[in-house]
Amino acid sequence: MIGRGIAAALAVIGLDQLSKFLVLAHFGEHGCIDRREPVTGFLELVLTCNRGMSFGLFNNGAGLSAPLFSLGAAAVVVLLVLWLSRVNSELLALAIGLIIGGAVGNVIDRVRLGGVVDFLYFHLGAWYWPAFNLADSAICIGVAMMLLEGLLSRRQGLEPRREGDELP
Repeated sequence: MIGRGIAAALAVIGLDQLSKFLVLAHFGEHGCIDRREPVTGFLELVLTCNRGMSFGLFNNGAGLSAPLFSLGAAAVVVLLVLWLSRVNSELLALAIGLIIGGAVGNVIDRVRLGGVVDFLYFHLGAWYWPAFNLADSAICIGVAMMLLEGLLSRRQGLEPRREGDELP
């Protein structure tokens, strides 16, 4: 299963970095400079740099943010790889791989640019969702898959007791 998870992680890292490269090239930039371009009535292509955590928490641009968040993400990735080496479920291996790939993709940005490149900006009227990228999506999908796998594995383990069955 570790191969499936690592393959998913590598695919996410590659696609994430390619998408960010294309967005930077589209805007003619080499780093994080705020740019905005409407695509539809509910989506804007933006170029913004998140120097904080998820949803821009602690996005104050302090010099320690990038190294501190990169070290934290690296520690989480190490733990996830250890977990991945023990799983027997294909769904869980894929989920962990998506999370690893998303975390590594964002760490690459932090090390290279001092923050994470975000470029998808959805809104409905005056309601805006924080800008995000492919790595963020992979992390969210991976977590959702973990939850689904947890629910499915518990459901399979819950067989109705029949009269006369012994208690475990």
